[in-house]
Amino acid sequence: MYLIAQQQADDLIPADSVLASLLINFPMVLLIAYALLFISALISILGSALSGGMKLVWVVVAFMAPFLGSLLWFVIGRGDARRRVVVR
Repeated sequence: MYLIAQQQADDLIPADSVLASLLINFPMVLLIAYALLFISALISILGSALSGGMKLVWVVVAFMAPFLGSLLWFVIGRGDARRRVVVR
């Protein structure tokens, strides 16, 4: 009886299908993360205190190289924009 129940449980969720579903869904997760990074960079650029010309430059960089441009904005541009706002 136990062997029959175990066989039925194994038939419901084979180990290969779990691995296959993870491999199929992984690119979708990466695509969603990529899109969120790009969109959040654009929102951050447009909401920054930079001048209109510098905002345009950063938006063009983000569109020309979406992944690298977005990363560069968060690593370099955002800190630079914050430093420009501070007035002593």
